[in-house]
Amino acid sequence: MIDERIRRARPEDVPALVELVYALAEYERAPDECHLTAEQLQTALFGEQPAVFCHVAEHDGQVVGCAIWFLSFSTWRGVHGIYLEDLFVRPETRGTGLGKALLTALAQECVQHNYERLEWSVLNWNTPAINFYKSLGAKPQDDWTIYRLTDAALTDLGS
Repeated sequence: MIDERIRRARPEDVPALVELVYALAEYERAPDECHLTAEQLQTALFGEQPAVFCHVAEHDGQVVGCAIWFLSFSTWRGVHGIYLEDLFVRPETRGTGLGKALLTALAQECVQHNYERLEWSVLNWNTPAINFYKSLGAKPQDDWTIYRLTDAALTDLGS
């Protein structure tokens, strides 16, 4: 069953989505690391070759949550999956089922397209999110550590 509060993002949602991403960065204690512009997100989601996708959650006609995702690929399973980059629901609408509805929509995408994984990362201190994910049956991948190259280290290696 599709939750009517959840739908695919549309171009007119971009300003609200940018606000949600900045609110997430604030929540994750890293507001200075967020530099997303509406133009960047517009191109990523709705340009000639979109490689990023988004579902939004609505409440009282306003976009109050989002799930921004892209396709991953498992060489071991030989099929695509979904990597959830950002899941965020405004604090005033948490507890209404919107977060679960967004994840359900992504799980439905996986089932419909025979994707075998839905994955994401969560900060170790974010106990409310961890408890929420575990309540849905998600399992932490404690055997893996994420590594990242950015800024000068990325430039140095790529130059």
